Amino acid sequence: MTEVKSGDTVRIHYVGSLVDGSEFDSSQGREPLEFVVGSGQIIPGLDKSLAGMTVGEKKTVNVQAADAYGHIDPNMRQSVPRDNIPADIPLEVGTQLQLQSQDGRTMPVMVVEADDNSVVLDANHPLAGKDLIFAIELVSIN
Repeated sequence: MTEVKSGDTVRIHYVGSLVDGSEFDSSQGREPLEFVVGSGQIIPGLDKSLAGMTVGEKKTVNVQAADAYGHIDPNMRQSVPRDNIPADIPLEVGTQLQLQSQDGRTMPVMVVEADDNSVVLDANHPLAGKDLIFAIELVSIN
């Protein structure tokens, strides 16, 4: 029976959840996720867990934050004077915004603090610092 190895194109169904059981993503009701194993297209901890799997096999994978979206980087948080943000933009804690960098790239950020004078924006991935659990099923190997 063929086993997954680096360089294979695979398709998986998955359910991703946090340690508390809350689901953050799933392929249920969609086409399976397709990617090349070992190419960096998915988080490292999930990628590494596929080696040796066979079609139809299911397993649960625990991925530590360091092998998922990394640890929270305090340098990715920035305080901005409230006056620098247009008045029509909502600034409630938890609001996700898109910023454009000086080189033209778009960067998602989240409002993590706000008061009358400043707003703290966080560019860390929303799942940074979190351990993740994936229930996966290998659908195919090409």
